[in-house]
Amino acid sequence: MKENTLSESPVRAKKNILREYGEAIFIAVILALFIRTFVVQAFKIPSGSMKPTLLVGDHILVNKFIYGIKIPFLNITLIPLKKPKSGDIVVFKFPEDPKKDFIKRVVAVEGDTVQIRNKKVYINDRPMEDPYGTHLDPHSIRGAAQPRDNFGPVTVPPNSLFVMGDNRDHSYDSRFWGFVNLSAVKGKAFIMYWSWDKENSGIRWRRLGRLIH
Repeated sequence: MKENTLSESPVRAKKNILREYGEAIFIAVILALFIRTFVVQAFKIPSGSMKPTLLVGDHILVNKFIYGIKIPFLNITLIPLKKPKSGDIVVFKFPEDPKKDFIKRVVAVEGDTVQIRNKKVYINDRPMEDPYGTHLDPHSIRGAAQPRDNFGPVTVPPNSLFVMGDNRDHSYDSRFWGFVNLSAVKGKAFIMYWSWDKENSGIRWRRLGRLIH
């Protein structure tokens, strides 16, 4: 017996195709939102506060689950994997305006005592090993004028971080506005996937794929 091939009307076939595309797009959007919220998020560096580690125009990826999975809007961490440590470069909600995201390097964690004397950072009364900090201004500003070069001592409170930009003379950081609460930390920067030099209108090829330390 000859088997007949089923067919459907052009209108119904078109509806089925549109439905399939719609479902695929919906699933893709959900996956993208899930990844952005819980796994990894892209950021662009807008200022030079982290020079020379990060330059204006660098595009980076941030690991969002390394410090634990956070529930959006509730500031609740479900699975605390580990806490940020000294030397980590973290993205966080700016304490003075949580709508803005900042990126800095962790200098001290809870319980540490931080002091800066003539640009030199001391942690618990010991000079900090500081291979990343850069000073472009040879002048030292007195602490009575501003805390850039002479600061503290202060002790980092529980569940908090003291952060600084690698470009120490041109960074608005914990020296000026205080500590970062762990609940405000979004994640750890780990790789550079794109870098555009706006001044020279060109790609910084050597920076692409570079791990961030």
